[in-house]
Amino acid sequence: MRYYSYSEYLKNKFGQKLYKLSLSIAKTCPNRDGTCGRGGCIFCSAQGSGDFAASIEKSLSQQIEDAKKRVENKYKGSKYVAYFQSFTSTHIPPKTLREHLLYVANLPEIAAISVATRADCLGDEILEVLSEVTQIKPLTVELGLQTMHDKTAELINRCCPLSEYEKAVDNLKKIGAEVVIHVILGLPFETPEMMLETVRYVSDLKADGIKLQLLHVIRGTRLCDMYENGEFEVLSKEKYFEILGMCISILPPQMVIHRLTGDGDKKTLVAPHWSADKKRVMNDLTAYLNQNDINQGSRYKNSSEA
Repeated sequence: MRYYSYSEYLKNKFGQKLYKLSLSIAKTCPNRDGTCGRGGCIFCSAQGSGDFAASIEKSLSQQIEDAKKRVENKYKGSKYVAYFQSFTSTHIPPKTLREHLLYVANLPEIAAISVATRADCLGDEILEVLSEVTQIKPLTVELGLQTMHDKTAELINRCCPLSEYEKAVDNLKKIGAEVVIHVILGLPFETPEMMLETVRYVSDLKADGIKLQLLHVIRGTRLCDMYENGEFEVLSKEKYFEILGMCISILPPQMVIHRLTGDGDKKTLVAPHWSADKKRVMNDLTAYLNQNDINQGSRYKNSSEA
């Protein structure tokens, strides 16, 4: 069994490794500011899942320079992916979004753009802006699904029905954007089969890529309160690897896997503790995938040549 990784995808598409620059253009989400809810998703930090992103208080040009400096010790290339990560990046006025995205799209060092958002924040005017961006640079839009199960979605305060995802994927495909769906494994009270059902749902949506994320309990979140009250348990490393392997096995061969685990901010991470040592986790995960013949390789290329 082989999976098609994001790093392999970038090398095939651009002929070189690219590094993501995490940027910020939004300050809130619709399930925080009252548009469709309050409080945000229960697992989300005060930074809107942008703990490693640049500060929105700085100009985009300064954010980009700061982000470059943060990665200069581990990346010596000259091309980057501009990643608008924090909060809901399209939950801003279309005119403002256009100014930000076109500025970045026209920078020579930016090879591609990735925008993290919600399925219910892609109205006609926003889609027009995104369509314009696709004429300049390759565009990926990340949608935070997390789960296909209504009961869990209500628990985590997602405030967005599945019908919005189906519409969003269809609309984004029409304008030429690639679509990546974010899924969290280990959400409270979900069984492995429920997690697999979510991955099957993403496959059926015909998304271009998927992010498989281990649930992290971050200090200061409502999820942390639940965890410290003993309401649920986090996944062990062994169980996470097992579920991850099953998820990979049911993905279509052309789907790009953008993430296999993720890492939380060590300063605020409450659980699982084993996830804090990123290097060890990745080494152990690579060993597990190799032992079970689940390796990065040529599934995508083989399927396209058939």
